[in-house]
Amino acid sequence: MNTVFGKTGAAYLAGVVLLLLAPLAIYPVLVMKVLCFALFACAFNLLLGYTGLLSFGHAAFLGSAAYLTGHALKVWEVPTLVGLLLGTAGAAALGWVVGSLAIRRQGIYFTMTTLALAQMVYFVFIRSSFTGGEDGLQDVPRGSLFGIDLSDDTNLYYLVVAIFCGAFWLIRRIIDSPFGQILKAIRENEPRTISLGYDVARYKLLAFVLSAALAGLAGATKTLVFTFATLTDAHWHASGEVVLMTLVGGVGTVLGPLVGATVIVALQNLLADKVGSLVTVIMGVIFVLCVLAFRRGVVGESIALYRRMIGEKP
Repeated sequence: MNTVFGKTGAAYLAGVVLLLLAPLAIYPVLVMKVLCFALFACAFNLLLGYTGLLSFGHAAFLGSAAYLTGHALKVWEVPTLVGLLLGTAGAAALGWVVGSLAIRRQGIYFTMTTLALAQMVYFVFIRSSFTGGEDGLQDVPRGSLFGIDLSDDTNLYYLVVAIFCGAFWLIRRIIDSPFGQILKAIRENEPRTISLGYDVARYKLLAFVLSAALAGLAGATKTLVFTFATLTDAHWHASGEVVLMTLVGGVGTVLGPLVGATVIVALQNLLADKVGSLVTVIMGVIFVLCVLAFRRGVVGESIALYRRMIGEKP
């Protein structure tokens, strides 16, 4: 990574500065929406891009954390920080349950197991009174944090930036750690990793729980931003969108999910008023093009192009 982008620390610092200055030129709520989905995509990429596990049920963790945080803030009237932590912890617990069942299968069977379990969670949300059913949880209070009023979009924006940067740093640390190297080994050659004496099932489960917790943090933050949680957060469409974001940005790249989330959210907001329901069709076309022509995604193809320019093997 250093050979491609030079001093990555400076690049990340520049990115943080841009995020801090973004509200001067862009509507803060839009940027917060991008950051929430970018965190969701980064969490998913930790599982798919670095462990090789394709989950099609990650919306269950996004939605469960969104509902739990919303209910805690609105009904239990807990402090904002406690609500965020409860949502993240709830998603991690659900991730442990789902992961314990799903990792017993491999390939398409793992994917379909996560989808089936996520749909079960979705139907529980429809029938439960604490979620508000099809109406969802409305008017969730943002509260305050350390005396700072979060009802102001600007104040909330910098909290969301801090949450995203902290989670992004954690994901990067996980990837570069010995644990992350074992995850990559599992992705590349699971039988050989087993032969080296590693408990692959335990590492897969831990990666699944970490991914679920981070996805839950994204869902909890999203509830804080929009002050509501609905069934859309837990629907399988959300699971499909995060797959699309990761593929567009670049599976297995650090910055890919952030780029993919930015592209997809920006397109959805730009095209929603112009083409209406055809947005779904356009997203499908983009997905097909990425699979057929740009399999490395935007970031992956950029890295490959740069390496060819300097004479390295992509």
